[in-house]
Amino acid sequence: MRVSVFGLGYVGSVTAGCLADAGHTVVGVDVAGDKVRMVSAGTSPIVEPGLDELLTSGVRTGTLSTTTSAHEAVAATDVALICVGTPGRTDGRPDVGALERVARGIGLALRSAPKPYTVVLRSTVLPGTIDDVLIPTLETAAGPGSTGLRVASNPEFMREGTALRDFAEPPFTLVGTDDSNTAETVRELYARVTAPFVVTTVRTAEMVKYVSNAFHAVKIAFANEIGDLAEALGVDPHDVMRIFALDKKLNVSGAYLRPGFAFGGSCLPKDVRALVYAARTRDIAGPLLSSVMSSNEAQIRRAAQTILDMKRRRVGVVGLAFKPGTDDLRESPLVTLCETLIGKGCEVRVLDRHVSIARLRGANRRYIEDEIPHIASLMCDGPAALLAHADVIVIGNDSPDAARVLGSIRPGQAVVDLTRGTVSRNAGRAA
Repeated sequence: MRVSVFGLGYVGSVTAGCLADAGHTVVGVDVAGDKVRMVSAGTSPIVEPGLDELLTSGVRTGTLSTTTSAHEAVAATDVALICVGTPGRTDGRPDVGALERVARGIGLALRSAPKPYTVVLRSTVLPGTIDDVLIPTLETAAGPGSTGLRVASNPEFMREGTALRDFAEPPFTLVGTDDSNTAETVRELYARVTAPFVVTTVRTAEMVKYVSNAFHAVKIAFANEIGDLAEALGVDPHDVMRIFALDKKLNVSGAYLRPGFAFGGSCLPKDVRALVYAARTRDIAGPLLSSVMSSNEAQIRRAAQTILDMKRRRVGVVGLAFKPGTDDLRESPLVTLCETLIGKGCEVRVLDRHVSIARLRGANRRYIEDEIPHIASLMCDGPAALLAHADVIVIGNDSPDAARVLGSIRPGQAVVDLTRGTVSRNAGRAA
């Protein structure tokens, strides 16, 4: 393929070198003449093991050339990869000025010589940037000739020091586009890359890169806080985390990484509090661990406010235990939610068959009788009773009854799904 790479910084120079090595004809573009001269001489503008050799090979074989002219690059290629920096401003907002300038340059080049063209953004940008910044800038600059313009998101997942290996063997190749032809163009571009090829929406692709980096940061902060606390308790922190990481079922896996509602139960809340207590009594700062419970409580407050903002008093809640398939009500966020709504004057009814059984003979019977008799008295026998009562249906967890209730919503009934669509997706798969 004939590809131009705009921006010869870290991402751009690695991308240009690797694509040229894969046999594509690559034109590297940058407004900085020194970077252009370095790459054209086979010298990497950044320190990255193996990149000098890769650039030298590309220049020698003629698969890699450079220019400072957007017009020259666009005229010589069919696909442009934008790899410019998006540095953060003081308030955290990414600076997309370089992206706008490159997009304007590509658009003007297409205005003077209209042709079908694909623009792929590899820079890290917040969701909505392609729709609100890149596409409008391209189309305005290109004018009527932009009818053959196609745009996609293709965030990179490379680490400094191992970038060449990460380019060749990423966790996945991610493409955000709603056009199958554009997706196939990008697939061909990375034909030699060993990784699953994932196609999603533009905004999802934009978001995934931020989520990945944020989670990496969270893991580092978590490991460091655990290290501080372990040392204070006389425990080897490396041994703790080594054993912790052996659990690929729950600890190092996709478990618990599905957006939904707040956590509860007999273990997580009390154990987080215990670690925070241990840190506090040893003068160990643990801001990440200390924020976990307040973050969890914020989910409950947000759900309550969403329901109260609807200004409807008759509320039906599906689920009361802290997770489906159990009757355990200890520190259940749904109990807290119901108590909040009742305290605000709502007429609440609850459907949870496991809790209904527990009222009669379960291990939690005494807890129900002693701690939440006011809620237990509001239990419904089935979906029909709940639906007959409620103007607002709250789906608290994923259960067969939740699917039945959702399938029988009548016109005018509002739904607040705290599972964020899990019930609907599971019901669809079951069907």
